Amino acid sequence: MKQYLLTIYQPDEGPPPDNLDEIMRDLQALNDEMRAAGAWVFAAGLHAPSTATVLRAKDSDVLVTDGPYIESKEYIGGFTVIQAADLDEALYWGKKMAAVLTLPVEVRPVADH
Repeated sequence: MKQYLLTIYQPDEGPPPDNLDEIMRDLQALNDEMRAAGAWVFAAGLHAPSTATVLRAKDSDVLVTDGPYIESKEYIGGFTVIQAADLDEALYWGKKMAAVLTLPVEVRPVADH
C-alpha cells in the first residue's frame, strides 16, 4: 500500500471555534475508524508558526531564523499519514477529515524510498 500525507491547513488568526471539543471528539472517532480500517499510520498537531525555527544553508554556514519560513494567512496545523490502496481511497479519508475539521486538507502521496 502507498502512503499519503493529509495536511491540515488552518487560519493564522482568530480564536478557536466554539465547538472545538466536538471537533476534536469527531476527529478522534475518525482516527479510530482509520485505525480499524488499517489506513492510519500516525498523526500529529503542530504548534503555531511563531514557534518555528528556519535553518538555511548559505555558503559554508547555516543561518538560523526565528519564525515561519513564509508569512501566510494559513499554516499547517497538523497532519496525518495514512496508507491506502490508491488515490481514490486516500481522497475518501481526506474528504472525511475535511468534513470533520471544516478546514482545507491537502492529500499528497509520499514519495517511494
